[in-house]
Amino acid sequence: MVVTGTANLRGKLLQNEMLSHYTSWRTGGPADYVFIPADLDDLSTFLRELPGTAPVTLLGLGSNTLIRDGGVEGVVIITQGALNKISHTDVQEVRAEAGVASAQLARFTARTGFSGLEFMAGIPGTVGGALAMNAGCFGGEVWRFVSRVETINRHGEIRFRSLQEFEIGYRSVIRPEGEWFVAGHFSLQAGDREKSLNDIRLLLEKRNNTQPTGTANCGSVFRNPPHNYAGRLIEECGLKGTSLGGARVSEKHANFIINDNKATSADIENLIAKIVAIVAEKTGIRLIPEVCIIGRSV
Repeated sequence: MVVTGTANLRGKLLQNEMLSHYTSWRTGGPADYVFIPADLDDLSTFLRELPGTAPVTLLGLGSNTLIRDGGVEGVVIITQGALNKISHTDVQEVRAEAGVASAQLARFTARTGFSGLEFMAGIPGTVGGALAMNAGCFGGEVWRFVSRVETINRHGEIRFRSLQEFEIGYRSVIRPEGEWFVAGHFSLQAGDREKSLNDIRLLLEKRNNTQPTGTANCGSVFRNPPHNYAGRLIEECGLKGTSLGGARVSEKHANFIINDNKATSADIENLIAKIVAIVAEKTGIRLIPEVCIIGRSV
C-alpha cells in the first residue's frame, strides 16, 4: 500500500513507524503508516485523499489497547496532541475533541465551575477512547454526560450524531459502521470549583494508592463481571505477581498487567489468555477483556 496525495497536509506522515512509541504498554509492531494530523480539518483532508482500500485505525493515548507484534496494516491516525481543543458551546455544554486527555477534560470542567466529570481524572486515555468504550471508573460512566458527538467517516465527512444513534452498554458502544469519534459534547451542571478540584485530588490519591500508576500498563484489563470484580477474582485465584515472559500481573491491583521487563505483545496476550483460563477453571466465571487487541501476529 502506498499513500500519496499528501501535498496539502499540514500534519506528519511517517512510514513503518513502531507503534510501541504510542501505547501505554510500550509494545506493538510497526504501522505501514502513522499520520499525526495538525487539527481536525487536516484529518478530514487526509481521509479525503487517502486511497479507498487503505485500512484506517484511530489511536489516542494508546491505553486500553494491545497492538500485536506484527503491527497494523494501513494507516494509524494519532489523535492525542492533535485533536486537542476544548471549548464551551453554551452555558452548560463543553465540547472536547477526541485527542484531549480524559484527565485534562476533568480538570478543565472543574476549573470552569462545572461538576460531573471529576471521575474522568482517573481514566488513563483520551476523550475519543472514552467515547468508544463508554469508559468509567469510581462509579462514573462517560456517556451519562454526553449530549451529542461528532464523528468522521472514511471520506473525511464530519457528522453530528445524537445519543439515539448509538447502543450504549457497560464498556460497550455500538456506533455507525465506518465512523470514528472526533469530538464529544458534554452536558454538565454548575458546581463548586474548589469542591470539584478537591474531589479530583482525592480520586487521584485513591488511584495512586490502589493502582500501579507510574508503570507501563494499559489500565484495567478485564471488565468487571456482574456483581463482582475482576481484580478480586484474579487475586482469589492466586495470580497476583504471575509472570509470562516480560509481562506480570500487578501485585498492587490484580486487574492490571505490567510490562515488567521488555515484554512483547505476545507475552501480554498469552498472559491474558492464561488468566481467563485459570479464573474460568477455578470459579466458573469467564472474564471478558476490556482491552482492545488489534494488529497482526508475528
